[in-house]
Amino acid sequence: MRSSVLSSLACMAVLALPGLAHANVGVAFVHGTGKQTNALADYWTAPFVDSVRQGLPNPSNYVVINCDFEQYMFDPEAAGCLAGQLTSFINTKKITSMVVITHSNGGNVIRWILSNPTYDSRYPKIINTIRWVDALAPSSLGTPLADAVTAGNSFEKSLGWLLGYKSEAVTMQQTSHMAFYNSNYLYGTAGRPALPRELWSIVGTDVDSSPLDNDSYCGGYSLNVGLETTQNWLDACSDGFLECSSQAGAGYVWFYDTEFAIGGEPLSHAQSRRNCFGLDVVLRNDV
Repeated sequence: MRSSVLSSLACMAVLALPGLAHANVGVAFVHGTGKQTNALADYWTAPFVDSVRQGLPNPSNYVVINCDFEQYMFDPEAAGCLAGQLTSFINTKKITSMVVITHSNGGNVIRWILSNPTYDSRYPKIINTIRWVDALAPSSLGTPLADAVTAGNSFEKSLGWLLGYKSEAVTMQQTSHMAFYNSNYLYGTAGRPALPRELWSIVGTDVDSSPLDNDSYCGGYSLNVGLETTQNWLDACSDGFLECSSQAGAGYVWFYDTEFAIGGEPLSHAQSRRNCFGLDVVLRNDV
């Protein structure tokens, strides 16, 4: 189990380098596809963020990123914006050790930074400060739903609420496009160099949307209904937006949802950014 291994390594590191015991630890929340101006309220929700940051020695050492992730991951509005906000957070709070929590396409944007340290002069300091990345349902290998939306078939209208209409980020998350980026520009996938900081994925495996099941309302009942519909066009193992193989495609799998979730519940793509079934507690204990 990752947590026990990391705890052992952390203890060894602290014994070897006493200064690490006094690291100023912070956590950054990096949203997925979309142009966010208030991701705390509109993407993560305050209950989720507030619960997770209580695991910090200083709970005020956190930042919620607001960037335009409708763009390609390497664009100034995406990776450039993320680099700017992370750098400001590190400098302002004097952060020396940072856990980055990403969701969905946010995992691709942080992986761009980790994979291309010479692309931007701000990247090396960010990389050196990152302890690890907790990637919630990352779209590391893309999704067939992006293929369908980009092709302009019947998915386009039904998925507009989920993906947006043919944005650069949706185009990028087509499976063939992500295969190209993974083979040429990104680290951490099979056959490619390892990432300079570990990326640990939490994989969502299913969607529940029964109106008689209270668990189906966590994260938004209407979102879960939509995700269960789109799940019909994905592999049997999926969170309604991403197949499990995509979520597990880069870095390491920390766990599959039902292994840790209260009651063995699955996490839909909407629920993996909410305090559903104890996810917030798992992350709180990790930071």
